[in-house]
Amino acid sequence: MDMYADVVIAGTGAGGLFSALSLPKDRKVIMITKSDLESSDSFLAQGGICVLRNEEDYDGYFEDTMRAGHYENRKESVDIMIRSSQDIIRDLIRYGVEFQKAPEGEGGEDKADLLKEYAFTREGAHSRPRILFHEDITGKEITSKLLAQVKKLENVSIYEYTAMKDIIEEDGRCTGIVAEGPAGEEIRIHGDCTILATGGIGGRYRHSTNFPHLTGDAIDISKRHGIRLEHLDYVQIHPTTLYSEKPGRRFLISESVRGEGAVLLDKNKKRFVNELLPRDVVTKAIREQMEKDGTDYVWLSMRNIDKEVIMKHFPNIYRHCLEEGYDVTKECIPVVPAQHYFMGGIWVDPDSRTSMENLFAVGETSCNGVHGANRLASNSLLESLVFAKRAARKIGEEHRAGREESRASA
Repeated sequence: MDMYADVVIAGTGAGGLFSALSLPKDRKVIMITKSDLESSDSFLAQGGICVLRNEEDYDGYFEDTMRAGHYENRKESVDIMIRSSQDIIRDLIRYGVEFQKAPEGEGGEDKADLLKEYAFTREGAHSRPRILFHEDITGKEITSKLLAQVKKLENVSIYEYTAMKDIIEEDGRCTGIVAEGPAGEEIRIHGDCTILATGGIGGRYRHSTNFPHLTGDAIDISKRHGIRLEHLDYVQIHPTTLYSEKPGRRFLISESVRGEGAVLLDKNKKRFVNELLPRDVVTKAIREQMEKDGTDYVWLSMRNIDKEVIMKHFPNIYRHCLEEGYDVTKECIPVVPAQHYFMGGIWVDPDSRTSMENLFAVGETSCNGVHGANRLASNSLLESLVFAKRAARKIGEEHRAGREESRASA
């Protein structure tokens, strides 16, 4: 089967959806997803999305991102992400995303500021609270609202249970993808431009917070076609997932919990680490403590957090832990590190272009250098949206330039 579009997007997570929303509405777009529409890691993000509070926050935000990434970040990309953050939040609010409002008189410092009415939380390695959130299901709130907006677009068609198997390469240019449909049929989807937004690599790990079908397909395809890759060894382990002996995806205990005051304890219920250090540092401390104690987990205590805050800010975590037999308002929960995020991937420039002409990559499958060797908490959704929008904008510019050239030669 052959299908034709102006733009082909592989992946329907936040990056893929925001790309579709940001493309010119006269472009025909075909999107595919390997599973169902809600089985993307974007739906699973708990903590929130970072935003530049004001100009005085720029240096701190930049330094926090660089320090967490061990100064291996691309400075240009970090600057682009931070400078674009407020515009992205405006876009999300326009699309119906709801963030937690601040109590009366406790919002942003600048009363004319976009952020004046919102509450902020803080996570590990942040020098101040700068994270907007919706309970502890921020990813679901954002991604579901983006999906609802994309479904309204007449120029976009979405195909579920359709897996990308290859790209179509002609004279060194990408001209679409080869996919496998729900019944195993081969589908060749032709397009002027292709955006890879296929997510991470958690499905390759025994313990991961990712959906198991996210196995880095775009990375393998890129290798076969000689597309430039970068930092494939940069894999982030999240310090705190709920310990379980059950098989399958691990349930994340958001870093916001520690940002609000939760502490990590050893087998004797003694605190052993500063919980707000970067994720890789906390993970290392937990692993060393488990080895020292001879245990498979450490304890996380939320006793320093008011019950009202837990019920309002972390209702999903509270409910899930209760289902597993733990009441976080009364007792500690066992936590263990698990694979969480892929900082490496397909190399892209500041406009999300890969080393192959007409091929773009966004989100976790790409590597634009924002995160360096270790991602700062809650930068993932923001980075994905910023560079998805830039990819769409670049495609739109190239389309307009091509159309004007055609008119001039007519």
